[in-house]
Amino acid sequence: MRVKGIIEEDFTNFKLPAMFINTSFCDFKCCTESNLGIEVCQNAPLAQAPSKDIPNSVIYQHFANNPITKAVVIGGMEPFLQIDEVEDLIKLFRSNGDVSPVVIYTGYYPNEVRSSLERLEKYENIIVKFGRFIPDKPHRYDDVLGITLSSDNQYAEQLS
Repeated sequence: MRVKGIIEEDFTNFKLPAMFINTSFCDFKCCTESNLGIEVCQNAPLAQAPSKDIPNSVIYQHFANNPITKAVVIGGMEPFLQIDEVEDLIKLFRSNGDVSPVVIYTGYYPNEVRSSLERLEKYENIIVKFGRFIPDKPHRYDDVLGITLSSDNQYAEQLS
C-alpha cells in the first residue's frame, strides 16, 4: 500500500488504540470548497512527505504482533482516492481471521462514494467517518468513534 507514514500506536482517532495509516493522496476538496489555500489543512505538511510502498503483509504483521493496538484507522489524506489499496489491505486482515475494526476517515459524504462503500460493505466491522473539515464550525463528539471531531458536519457510521 502506498502510504505517507504509519503510526504504530495512535490513541487520538478512535476509542480503541489503533494503528494509524496515512494514505498518499488528497484532492483538498475541504479547502477548495471553502475558498481556502491548502496550507490551512492539517494535512498540508503530510502532502509534501514522500510516499512509501509498504507491502500489506508487513502492515498486517506489525499490527498482529502489537498487543496494544485493537483497530486500524486509515486516513491522513483521502483514503477513497486509493480504494483498491484500502480494500486489498482489509481483505488481507479478514483472510487472516482478523475482524478488528477498520476505521476510514474521509472528507467525502456517502452519496459521493456510494460505489466504494458498496465494495466495503461485504467486510465485517468497517466504520467510516464522513464529512469535510469546515473552519470555524463547532466541534462535535461522535459516539461511534468515541472522540470529538473538528466540525459538526462530520460523523461516523458503522458500515458493516
